[in-house]
Amino acid sequence: MPSQLLSTKSIDKLIAEADEPEHRLRKSLGPWSLTALGIGAIIGTGIFVLTGTAAAGVTLEFQSIFKAPLLDILVHGGHPVATAGRPGAGPAIALSFFLVAVVCALAGLCYAELASMIPIAGSAYTYSYATLGEIVAWIIGWDLILEYAVSNMAVAVGFSAYVDSLLVGLGIHLPPQLMNPVLNGSLHLTGAYFNLPGFLVVMILTVILVIGIRESAGANNFIVAVKIVAIVIFLVAASRFVAASNWKPFAPNGWQGVLTGGAIVFFTYIGFDSVSTAAEECRNPKHDVPFGIIASLIICAVLYVSVALVLTGIQPWRTLNNAAPVANALLAIGLTKVQRWVTVGALMGMLSSLLVFQLGQARVWFAMSRDGLLPRLFSRVHARFRTPHVSTWTAGFFVAIPSGIFSLDWLADLSNIGTLFAFVLVSLGVIVLRRKQPERRRAFRVPWVPVIPILSVLCCFVLMASLPLETWIRLFVWLVIGLTIYFLYGRHHTEFAPRAAVVGAAGESAAATEKRGQL
Repeated sequence: MPSQLLSTKSIDKLIAEADEPEHRLRKSLGPWSLTALGIGAIIGTGIFVLTGTAAAGVTLEFQSIFKAPLLDILVHGGHPVATAGRPGAGPAIALSFFLVAVVCALAGLCYAELASMIPIAGSAYTYSYATLGEIVAWIIGWDLILEYAVSNMAVAVGFSAYVDSLLVGLGIHLPPQLMNPVLNGSLHLTGAYFNLPGFLVVMILTVILVIGIRESAGANNFIVAVKIVAIVIFLVAASRFVAASNWKPFAPNGWQGVLTGGAIVFFTYIGFDSVSTAAEECRNPKHDVPFGIIASLIICAVLYVSVALVLTGIQPWRTLNNAAPVANALLAIGLTKVQRWVTVGALMGMLSSLLVFQLGQARVWFAMSRDGLLPRLFSRVHARFRTPHVSTWTAGFFVAIPSGIFSLDWLADLSNIGTLFAFVLVSLGVIVLRRKQPERRRAFRVPWVPVIPILSVLCCFVLMASLPLETWIRLFVWLVIGLTIYFLYGRHHTEFAPRAAVVGAAGESAAATEKRGQL
């Protein structure tokens, strides 16, 4: 048993299995399609909301020890902090965005190296199977399923609210019973029957994903283009109203404010890892996947910094702590038409995030099934479309149905901690493979190993410690459920299972006997 838990899968075998006819996916993605996938996943509504929140600062009320960040609990000896004010970065939020981009680049570089070596669907799950062992691969695969699913559940609910707001603005009033979840964040009945827009948007995107990766990438390219146009319109129109006096002082709360702002906006960069889930559907993955990861981070960093500078330039930073800082700032300077473009940009941001994360989730189901950790049904490939249709439909219903019933904003932190956990394992995987297989060709190499991977691990652990204790507890419960499934099913169906080894040995013996008979 211990040997199986720590067994690693050969990189050459992973690549060979991906090329088997029954599991082969259509390779149609190029470097810019991958870059668009990264931008689609990274830039959501956060660019229009968290930018203002992080600039103005927040006051957090911890009603119990479970709501307090783990780091605060450790520092205060286990006593909950009733109220904690966090100073804003002010105009220096632009610097926060830049510094966070640098931190994310540490993990991004690690992803790029492993993706160039192991161009297989599954992202951190596959990399962990090749470097850290089967049990670690199962944990991170199960964790990634949660990360992508929970994130999209929250986005789908938010999308429904935005659609409702947009329709009301046009004078169209749909029944509220069909526009809201059945249960709120406290699991109390809301009086609604079903959140129909949240359900439908996920299922429509699921159909697109089943039809083909080329069609999915084309839809994402269009959505991302509209989103970028909306951001550029904001930048061009609002920049004429920038007053340099609003940037003084640039960092009103010093480095403490800059770092606090960075902690708040860090999670707006999460999503670049989803580029690696599409590696198996890329024409030249060894070069294009690293390009897509790094290019998407650079482009998003430029957009985030630009929006931060313009937003804090058109309104005093202290006024930006509200639910819609960009929209309200535009209304304050009389740009009502541009404000509508911001709403369109927010909707496009949600759509692209939903599309890319649904794609990523389905590829994780597919990769785990192909390795035997989940039922083989999920690794079936559509004969015509060459997409993992069963896992795509499964991921679709897994997200769409809860999106119609629950309001899962309170689970957003679970997505964040899951992503950071994946970053840690990928960074460690780079170090392990450099030691175990230094001779293997790497189309992309992380510089200054092990310094950069270690810095990535440390940064991720600090950010994980900043999340509430209840998030850690929920992650632990999810992992316990996952480990139960692994020990009851997964470990019995992989190539390292004792029964599989016996059958394999018997098969080899029979083949050898037959060969001798022929001789």
